[in-house]
Amino acid sequence: MLITTTENIPGKNYEIIGEVFGVTTQSRDVLSNFGAGLKNIVGGEIKGYTKMLTTSRNNAIDRMCDEALEKGADAIVMMRFDSGSIMQDMQSVVAYGTAVKFIN
Repeated sequence: MLITTTENIPGKNYEIIGEVFGVTTQSRDVLSNFGAGLKNIVGGEIKGYTKMLTTSRNNAIDRMCDEALEKGADAIVMMRFDSGSIMQDMQSVVAYGTAVKFIN
């Protein structure tokens, strides 16, 4: 599945199928939260949270692609991410874009 953040795909004509999205919500375990609290005191990257967000992003993209494939899409244009916290230790990530079908 071709995914782009741009509106146009050079050399391709397409018709718009519609909006597609994928969402996931993840949380860290208590031990990771404790480690993050310690890291907050001394500073630096909190690798557990970075890993969680990377996994969330990839899951959201996969789910968005699944929805696009179900609709018969060849590509997704104008792809974007949105994210937000739910409580203190949960993160929600949404990938969304416009599913398109190539035409001659």
